[in-house]
Amino acid sequence: MNQVTTIDHPLVQHKLTLMRDRNTSSAKFRALLSEISHLLAYEVTRDLELRLEEIETPLVKTKAPVLKSSNLVLVSILRAGNGILDGMLSLIPTAQVGHIGLYRDSLTQVVVEYYFKLPHSVKNKTFIVIDPMLATGHTAVAAVNRILPSQPGAIKFVCLLASPVGLKTFSEEHPKVPIYTVAIDEKLDENNYIVPGIGDVGDRLFGTLK
Repeated sequence: MNQVTTIDHPLVQHKLTLMRDRNTSSAKFRALLSEISHLLAYEVTRDLELRLEEIETPLVKTKAPVLKSSNLVLVSILRAGNGILDGMLSLIPTAQVGHIGLYRDSLTQVVVEYYFKLPHSVKNKTFIVIDPMLATGHTAVAAVNRILPSQPGAIKFVCLLASPVGLKTFSEEHPKVPIYTVAIDEKLDENNYIVPGIGDVGDRLFGTLK
């Protein structure tokens, strides 16, 4: 199975609990997801390469570490992925950005693609694929399958919640892609929603709940 990193920092877990609460407003939900996204960005970029650059402080000249290159491509699975994307971009503004529009047909459970756009010149770069929920795992698998022809140097998958089923499905298809998540929940319900979960992230982000 893939390397799975669960980000169990107390602040992250506290904010996730607030997001789970059905009474949390869309505005607060968006703010919480953005805050969690900052901490997710810290974890998923721990292995970025640094180089030393000569600078002058108010006191002396010195050599200090800076990022070696802008080698990241953030790929949001629409539409809910944008809730994490915005927070990550605030910390990594030099990253390139791609979008993949996918949805799971409610009757057939087949993943349908309706949009795909990646930046130019992404060969050998590190892709961070973003989707708040790893439920059945089929959407995440389809997203990585679409990225592979671009010849990435590495791929990482970042989500807010994962289910055991989703982890198993994704790991069987893409065993070398590490997964970063805030929590692994109990199960999927009969409609393939993660339980206890946080509901439909897109609807909660954008206030489109029925």
